[in-house]
Parts: sequence; structure tokens; C-alpha cells
Amino acid sequence: MKKGKIIIDEDRCKSCLLCINQCPKGEIKIGEKINKFGYNISEFKNKGQCNACTLCAIVCPDAAIEVIEIIEEKVHNR
Repeated sequence: MKKGKIIIDEDRCKSCLLCINQCPKGEIKIGEKINKFGYNISEFKNKGQCNACTLCAIVCPDAAIEVIEIIEEKVHNR
């Protein structure tokens, strides 16, 4: 199973909620931090459920979200 995380560009986020509404895993919320334009910035919850589907980045009208796929190495027992 793929794992991922997102990075949100604080200066581009305008609290439109599109990423929050689109995330199938509920990994994004509106945070308490406010950017220089007066918007509460979306925040990655990092509950370990993100599967790097990129839906949040696709719907973001301001290209404020970068999705990073986490590659997990498998450990083989010998």
C-alpha cells in the first residue's frame, strides 16, 4: 500500500476547503495558523492514512499542495 504526505505552501493557501472536501482519508484540516493574507492555512494531519492519491493537489486552484510518496523498504527476515 502506498503511503504519502503533503506539503502545503502557506502563502498560496486561501482556505477554499477544496482539498479538505476531496481527501478520501480525512488527512487535511483547517489549521489555526494564519498566513500573511489573513487565511487560515490547511494543515496535513499526518495520521498515517495518506495514500498519495494526489486528489488534494489536483483540486487546489492555487497549486499550494505538493504530494510526496513515501517509499517503504521491506525488511526480509533471514
